[in-house]
Parts: sequence; structure tokens; C-alpha cells
Amino acid sequence: MIAILPGDGIGPEVIAEAVRVLAAVGVQDLREAKFGGAAIDATGVPLPDETLALCKAADAVLLGAVGGPKWESGPRPEAGLLELRKELGVYANLRPVAAHKRLAHASTLRPEVIDGVDLIIVRELTGGIYFGKKASTADYAVDTCTYSVHEVERLVRIGAALARKRRKRLCSVDKANVLETSRLWRRVAEKVVREEFPDVQLTHQLVDSCAMQLVRDPARFDVIVTENMFGDILSDEAAMIAGSIGMLPSASLGDGARGLYEPIHGSAPDIAGKGIANPLGTILSAAMMLRLSLGLPEEADAIEGAVSAAVERGVLTRDLGGTASCRETGEAVVGGL
Repeated sequence: MIAILPGDGIGPEVIAEAVRVLAAVGVQDLREAKFGGAAIDATGVPLPDETLALCKAADAVLLGAVGGPKWESGPRPEAGLLELRKELGVYANLRPVAAHKRLAHASTLRPEVIDGVDLIIVRELTGGIYFGKKASTADYAVDTCTYSVHEVERLVRIGAALARKRRKRLCSVDKANVLETSRLWRRVAEKVVREEFPDVQLTHQLVDSCAMQLVRDPARFDVIVTENMFGDILSDEAAMIAGSIGMLPSASLGDGARGLYEPIHGSAPDIAGKGIANPLGTILSAAMMLRLSLGLPEEADAIEGAVSAAVERGVLTRDLGGTASCRETGEAVVGGL
């Protein structure tokens, strides 16, 4: 069973297309629930008990997006997302970034810079500054960043295991010249790779340098592993390699097969309801879900192939320089299955 959380803004629009694609490859037993701002409007909280119970009972969760200016005061939709990640125990966020030749025009980088780029950012998801102790007064605020050896070890293992199956290059990103948490991160990464993945080449890079290299020479990267906030920022930056943030999927995984899948974009309230959102990141997230949580690699391959074919035919939404609607893009993917 798959829990479907449309969320807010363009979330329901892009989720609708992903659901149509899932149906086209024979996936059934999808159960929808309110989440984020939509849940606040209905129940007063962003993650109702019944939604959490559904997600915990599901084999996987597919999410649209949450948030928007409507909920800037009072309960925040994003708090529900942080709580859901914690409750599901999904601590590793996988964000693949690949350059499609047909979309070279949509990137702000030169075609020769992005040619051949195929990388994965593995972001720690349930620790760091987003989950640390917080305090504030009218003129002072504190956000605490903490990491344990265990939190770093388990994430580095996932990144190294991915690198072992790819080009065997793992880049650990930190700020070890300034932050104690980053010095711990670097020590633990070195120990894990040395003892458990001796065939994987480990390099370290400071986050500011990595940000520069992602736009200077992104093809140098294979697998990047990093902490929560750094991964959040770097993966959004890397979205421009693919031409649009609307193209990028993600998978949030823990120790079991169950995962939380979502595009990396936000709710985009400025275009919500206009039918122009790009659903491909959500559709590709659904493909990752089939492969990683449901054990359906052939269906996942079919979806990814249909997305690539639609892009190659020039079925592009406005963020990619085209004129296709959200619905037309979904129809093109379904038609290619």
C-alpha cells in the first residue's frame, strides 16, 4: 500500500499526474491523506494522527509539497514534514542529478560544463541544525547543530555503498575548518570508508568549495555525502544542472525498505492552480519508489524511459522553456509507457 500526500500549492497537481502514471504501470492500492497546510486547515495540525498512522502502515509514501504564505503564522506545514521524517526513521535523502542533452538550453550552465553529469547527493535528514535545540527572544536567536558518531556512520555507509555500485568515488562535504560537527563528520567518514569500503575513493571538500565546483565542474562528482543543511542547499543548486528544480526527484530512506518520496521543489504557491507546474520530478520520485521500496525495477525503468522520451520529443513545461501544461506532460509520459 502506498500513502499519497498531495500537500499544498502545486502538490496536488503534480501528485495527480504521478498517480496516473502509477496506474498506467498497474500499481494499485493508493490511499490519500491530508498533510501540511491542507491538514492544518482541516484539523489544526500539519501531521494528523490518522495521516501518520497511514504512513507507518504503508510500504512507501509519495508526497507533493507543503507550505505557503497562508501558514506563516501559527503551526507551520514544514513542521509536519520534519516530524514525518523523524517518525518514519528516514535519515538518508538521495537526490540524483543527471543532465539530459535535450534540456541543455534550460540550464544556466554551458552545455560543455554539464555534459555527462550523473551524480547523487546523499543528504542526512533527521539531525543537524534543523533538529537541534532552538531558542529566541526579540533580539537574539540560537539554533544548535549536533551530530553523533552513529548518525554520521549510517549515512556514510549508504553513500559509500552507492559509490561502490557506480564509479567508486565518494566526496564527503563538510566545514571542518570551522565547525566541530564537521570535524567529527570527517573523522567518522574516514574510518567507515577505510574499514568497510577500501575499494571506494574518499575525498573531502569544504561546502563552499563544493558549491563552487558544482557550477564549475559538476562532472567531477559521483556520490556526495553531507549533513542536513549543506545537502539541502547543494541539491537545490545542483538542480540547475538538470535545467529546473522541477526535474529532480528524491528518496528518503531508513534501515528498512519503506521510504518517503518527493520532488525536491517546494509548493510554488505563485503558480498553484494554473496548470503549468512541472510534474516530472514527482513522476521520477514515483519511479524511485517502485525500485527502492516496492521491488518493481521494470516498472521503474519503464517510467524513467517514458519521461526521457517525453523530454526528447520536446514536451516541456514553462520552467524548461516549453508550453506544455502539467496535465499534457503527464499524458505524454503515460503515452510512452
